[in-house]
Amino acid sequence: MKKQTAMNRDWIATARTLSEALPYLQRYDDATVVIKFGGNAMGDDAAMESFARDIVLMQQVGLNPVIVHGGGPMINEMLDKLDIKSEFVNGKRVTDAAAVKVVEMVLSGLVNKRIVQAINSQGGKAVGLSGKDANLMICEQTNPDLGYVGTPVEMNPGVLRQLFTAEMIPVVAPLGAGRNGETYNVNGDTAAGAIAAALKADRLLLLTDVAGVKDQTGEVVTELSPDQIRKMTEEGVIAGGMIPKTETALDAINGGVRAVVILDGRAPNACLLELFTEHGAGSLIRQPR
Repeated sequence: MKKQTAMNRDWIATARTLSEALPYLQRYDDATVVIKFGGNAMGDDAAMESFARDIVLMQQVGLNPVIVHGGGPMINEMLDKLDIKSEFVNGKRVTDAAAVKVVEMVLSGLVNKRIVQAINSQGGKAVGLSGKDANLMICEQTNPDLGYVGTPVEMNPGVLRQLFTAEMIPVVAPLGAGRNGETYNVNGDTAAGAIAAALKADRLLLLTDVAGVKDQTGEVVTELSPDQIRKMTEEGVIAGGMIPKTETALDAINGGVRAVVILDGRAPNACLLELFTEHGAGSLIRQPR
């Protein structure tokens, strides 16, 4: 079990000498890490700047980061401004023909380019795209009752590998292409998991607004196996909004991702703490060693 300390909240406070940090840097040399970025951190300028700085550092020490982002609050705001009604069924947005145009405009435009600019401002070379570009993510309709909501059924990650070769950082909006030219809105966690599996990523980091998976007492469990996740779900310990995140984690691991971490994206330097310290951050899910 990994143990967390109060010092985990501050990357400066937990910084190690180069010799101490070297094993953690070598562990991820040329590794692919997919990060689902969303939640309240996206709406805060200081948090966005800190996140972008961390992503650039990750690339500078030899990782291949891929950012997959959400944008629900921004979509809601734009739909309200345009007086387009939108509702949710089991946590998924019902996306009709009018709404999907707004979803694409906000995700591929406003949100995506804000993240790209933030990374570029920190010295990185980010490129924004969506799952429609180069047929990265081919989708089928999830449920007719949900409209243009898609489930990834075919992945073509070659464009991402080309960006790695060019030392660029992909920033992916969770939109997919239908086989008949449709545009599909894809859940951000689902998209991140599908991309991570397609790349056989070393890590999938799901940044959220909670500290991780909690046990019956409300304490964060720092390391779990897929079997433990299933048992906790059956017992009702994992419930509500945590269920789709843990389901994404299990699907990603089944698809070849080495480990998935659910962690608090609001915590300063959360990604660096998870990757480059002994203590880590959040809840790590992987097959038992």
